[in-house]
Amino acid sequence: MKKVLKITLKIFLVFLGFILIYLAAVFSLSKITVNQEPNTKPELAIYILTNGVHTDIVMPVKNNQIDWSQLVKFENTKAADSTYKYLAMGWGDKGFYLETPEWSALKASVAFKAASGLSTTAIHATYYKKLKEGDDCKKMMISKEQYRRLIKYISESFQKDPSGNFLNIKTNAVYGKTDAFYEANGSYSLFHTCNTWANSGLKASGQKCCFWTATDSGIFSKYK
Repeated sequence: MKKVLKITLKIFLVFLGFILIYLAAVFSLSKITVNQEPNTKPELAIYILTNGVHTDIVMPVKNNQIDWSQLVKFENTKAADSTYKYLAMGWGDKGFYLETPEWSALKASVAFKAASGLSTTAIHATYYKKLKEGDDCKKMMISKEQYRRLIKYISESFQKDPSGNFLNIKTNAVYGKTDAFYEANGSYSLFHTCNTWANSGLKASGQKCCFWTATDSGIFSKYK
């Protein structure tokens, strides 16, 4: 019996130690700022948008570099409205996106897979007609070269068919009339969250961001 208790205590202490180290990393690494690339032309606007937990990167639907609506098609949304001007992209755990409409519906199996990196991922794409800057929406001006890198980063996050088309997930679990889900590459985990993905997109395009972050607050703290 004593041996069982000792083993149980050791497991608990190891788990507690991991949680404390993880929380310390979340706090400290998000405080390290990666500065914006200097001396770049402010040629177009992109945005970061948060719902209080999750960060999206928002871009113009089209310009002379890319027309996202050719890949993230308007007709894949319920509204099927081609007058929308902005497209928000967010990467995350597929099970959480499709099976958890609210926190109270979170299943233990979904949470475990998301935390451990065992589940698949999806990209949530949402069209907007306009954006309102504020604490939850920050604008940044970037160069065409920086946007080219962001396009590459986001495009490589999508799974594609042999013709290069993004793979739309046919589901009724959308959040509204202007969004859709797509199959994504990569695995979600405690170390690679939706906000880590967004932060890495900012880093790839030379914008101010965190050295590493698991939270939206880490990113938005750089844009106060």
